[in-house]
Amino acid sequence: MEDQAVCCYRHPQRETGISCTRCERPICPECMISASVGFQCPECVSGRASAGSGASAAGPPPRAAQPRTLVGGTMASDPRLITKILVAINIAVWLAALSAGDRLVNDLDLVGRAYDPGTVQIVGVAEGQWWRLVTSVFLHQQLMHIAFNMLSLWWIGGPLEAALGRVRFIVLYMLSGLGGSALSYLLAAQNQPSLGASGAIFGLLGATAVLMRRLNYDMRPVIALLALNLLFTFTWSGIAWQAHVGGLVAGTVVAYGMVHAPREKRALVQRGTCVLVLLAIVAMVWIRTVQLTG
Repeated sequence: MEDQAVCCYRHPQRETGISCTRCERPICPECMISASVGFQCPECVSGRASAGSGASAAGPPPRAAQPRTLVGGTMASDPRLITKILVAINIAVWLAALSAGDRLVNDLDLVGRAYDPGTVQIVGVAEGQWWRLVTSVFLHQQLMHIAFNMLSLWWIGGPLEAALGRVRFIVLYMLSGLGGSALSYLLAAQNQPSLGASGAIFGLLGATAVLMRRLNYDMRPVIALLALNLLFTFTWSGIAWQAHVGGLVAGTVVAYGMVHAPREKRALVQRGTCVLVLLAIVAMVWIRTVQLTG
């Protein structure tokens, strides 16, 4: 007979392999609060803070322990705030591109070095237009493109933001997007334009796989989703596979450093991992720029 799935006591629809070290009830990533040993649930943390509130009047009342996520981030009242903001920014840029036409797209998309007949100039990252590495991550043209990316961001981003915390989530998203831009700039044809949040989305997908592996969740759904997306990446025409692969690698590495950092050196390992990924991105951009301008 198969074992019955264990679900979070506060979110019965979420399977989990982690339990509170105080009450031993199962908890999901959103409910995990770092403790000196393992993780505790919000009720045990609030109960512990209340139990200590009877201190003598001679001293200040103890402060309640700050709830923390699995990786040490601050628990937020709205665990999807950054995800909502990112979706709003992408939609706003898409609407601006619709109203402004090709001129805005040509100014913001990712291109290495190419002739722009509109301005009669040579444009691109190699010409010092570094902002294209960032703006292209938030730029879309086709309705289906932005619809698919934003639905993916909403489904994948929300749980990740809850598990990582706001600051770590936005760092993960931006480094994934930049990783996709950098690899596309390095390997794609210099006059090949690209745009879209797909690189960042692939980074979130890789991070989800890392997190699920850390929590001993069933890996088959995320592996199937990742394999399907990679199949589309390499079989459909018009897709910048370099951006997808670059975002996937960057997001996976960043997430691994965040999730597996030892508690006693958590900040050092997490920041160091992010710095190393950023340095790799800068190196790819520098190498390609030298190739195109040397």
